[in-house]
Amino acid sequence: MRYLTIFCLALWLVGCSSPQVRDYAAEQPRLELSDYFNGELEAWGMFQNRSGEVVKRFHVAMTGTWEGDTGVLDERFTYSDGTTERRVWTLRRQADGSWRGTAGDVVGEAVGEVAGNALNWRYTLRLPVDGRTYEVQFDDWMYLMDGRVMLNRARMSKWGFYLGEVTLSFSKPLALD
Repeated sequence: MRYLTIFCLALWLVGCSSPQVRDYAAEQPRLELSDYFNGELEAWGMFQNRSGEVVKRFHVAMTGTWEGDTGVLDERFTYSDGTTERRVWTLRRQADGSWRGTAGDVVGEAVGEVAGNALNWRYTLRLPVDGRTYEVQFDDWMYLMDGRVMLNRARMSKWGFYLGEVTLSFSKPLALD
């Protein structure tokens, strides 16, 4: 019986493991943040609560600028209810190739890793809801599909409890040759 319990616990732990960014190391096209998030971009997204209901839709107009290994990503959100929001990220490549990011509503720093076509960000965001502000954790995954399109899926949680998911589709304008 003891061995069966240990086996079941090990199986449960393996089943709960999440993907690692290195799992995508061979995927193409290769994501370079300073290339993709440079210039003007747009994104369309939605937030779904834990039951899957879409409770908010939004559009984001973004401008990325870079100096060496430091970039600024200025995001301007317009929500389906007409409200607006702005978030300005400062992104810095670290000596080990990882990324750190800060923004006014991010608690501390976002920590990110890139491999192949994928980026995984983990951070805590101050989220205003109905006149109160909550600190929620994001496990944010971005996947470069081609030179123009990136898909983004972020799981939001509080104290380890799943709250919902944000899905975005980023698009860069067509290059005019």
